[in-house]
Amino acid sequence: MEQTSTRYGRRISILGLWQPANGFEYALSQGGFKGNSYIEVMDWVAQKASRTLAETGRITVIVQDNGSLQRSRLVQQQWPRWQEQGLFIFFLPPYCSEMNPIETQWRQLKAHEIAGQMFDNEYDLAMTVIEGMEARSNAGNYSLERFIFNSA
Repeated sequence: MEQTSTRYGRRISILGLWQPANGFEYALSQGGFKGNSYIEVMDWVAQKASRTLAETGRITVIVQDNGSLQRSRLVQQQWPRWQEQGLFIFFLPPYCSEMNPIETQWRQLKAHEIAGQMFDNEYDLAMTVIEGMEARSNAGNYSLERFIFNSA
């Protein structure tokens, strides 16, 4: 999901992983996700998948659309490492994002928590998205965790 602040026109992108009725994990990025930032988030998910695999014997499957970033050569090089950690990627057919239930979550976030608001800057927009995610988590009674990039 992407949302733009009005004054500067810079966007805030959100990468989310939703397990219905259980939990939502997400990361925000100013301007959009690139290969390295996407990999950093997925490494975080793979670490969790590794713990789940060790504790329960279950693998973790992430359903994704066919975005170019998700299919890039740099990302594909990570797949074997992630699979060793118990994280597997399943791709929806091309141009079928409506098959991904997380799209409904993004529409609801935009329609209920963000709709009708104007933002002077990316910070205000990001804070509204964070507050909206927290409100959706409380209303849906599921866990919420945000990945925060290391700025160092």
